[in-house]
Amino acid sequence: MDWAPVFAEALELLVRYLQIDTSNPPGNEKPAARWLGSLLEREGIACEYIEIQPNREALVAKLAGDGSKRPLMLCNHTDVVPVEPEYWTVPAFEGVLREGRVYGRGAVDMKGCGIMQLITFLLLHRQGLPLKRDLVFCAVPDEEAGSEWGMAWLCEHRPDVVDVEFELSEGGGGTSRFGRQETKLFSVATNEKDVCWVKLTSIGTPGHGSRPHKDNSAVHLLRALTKLVDWDRGLTFVPETEAYLGRLHEAGLFPEYADKAALDARIIASPELHAMFHNTLNVTMLNAGIKANVIPAKSEAVIDCRLLPGQTKAAWLDTLRNIIDDDRVEVSLYSPDQSEPQAVAWDTELFRTIESVVKGAMEDAIVVPTMTVGGTDNRFLRARGIPAYGFIPCLLSPEERAGFHGNDEFLTIDNLNMGCELMYEIVRRMCC
Repeated sequence: MDWAPVFAEALELLVRYLQIDTSNPPGNEKPAARWLGSLLEREGIACEYIEIQPNREALVAKLAGDGSKRPLMLCNHTDVVPVEPEYWTVPAFEGVLREGRVYGRGAVDMKGCGIMQLITFLLLHRQGLPLKRDLVFCAVPDEEAGSEWGMAWLCEHRPDVVDVEFELSEGGGGTSRFGRQETKLFSVATNEKDVCWVKLTSIGTPGHGSRPHKDNSAVHLLRALTKLVDWDRGLTFVPETEAYLGRLHEAGLFPEYADKAALDARIIASPELHAMFHNTLNVTMLNAGIKANVIPAKSEAVIDCRLLPGQTKAAWLDTLRNIIDDDRVEVSLYSPDQSEPQAVAWDTELFRTIESVVKGAMEDAIVVPTMTVGGTDNRFLRARGIPAYGFIPCLLSPEERAGFHGNDEFLTIDNLNMGCELMYEIVRRMCC
């Protein structure tokens, strides 16, 4: 295949896609769904637009196979997290090209991957290759706010859309560096931590700010937060991380594997790695007070917690209450009370295909199963027993990885090109 015109098309499409502001909240993903659909419809591909809420639509399109194998879904989300423009050095919604990079909110999370999937879908249609399985392209809203009005809604109200054998979305991918070592490490996510946002509410007695006061709701809340932040939760190993470390050790990337003290120190030294081995908690929202001279009667905080597999939200809330040990602070669930994530097998046709394609392109590449520390739409399909894998097929640098929910988010053109080529070959082998 002559990839040069394909790469040029992908770059043009990504720039245009990044110019559609789908910040969530509020979402407003309909324009993105309609734009993606227009690209498919102009080539004769039928599209279904599923309205979930006003101005919030999911897009579904399908290339029909002969039915000898069950369908494969390519799934991506159209929404992005909001930006604080004053901290960006480039406009967040213009798709700026600079020094081999494409800047914009969503470049890595996950409009870039969405374009890789779209290009793959279009190429297979244009080539008219006979498919053994249906190939489904699905673009959904609301992933960044918990998926209640996205994939969770589709699974409940349109189970026909997700009646597939395999699914590919975000959650894993390649990295060009592991610790201090240059590498080509590709992680395929087969499970993920549970999203468990928690709200702390403290009620005190209001009063005048000029007088001594012993029942300040803000003070009670701050003491509770300090206890949680200072709490040493140790390290916990689960089957997914055991398999991950084992493969890394076999590849020579984790020589500390047999030395527990050295292993623990290596894990704790890396925030990204450390997140895979304990329940994380981070204070993300604070709200207290109505005026400078009024002691607040009510103070609230939201904590972003991510739980390891095998742990429940109910047990976690009870643990937080015991650590805080203050009846004046209420602990409640802030995120939707969705079921806990379920692991799926990684020794499958799809995993083996990913590994074969990646190693065929890069002999020294390392492919390992892993667990995503964030939440993705994959969890809803895994709950249905579907091997739903997180995999963006490119080698992100540490700077690119920092763009997930960060400032000056970007994807290199080289990674976009690599992603299109690898995504196409993985899907072609799975479907043809």
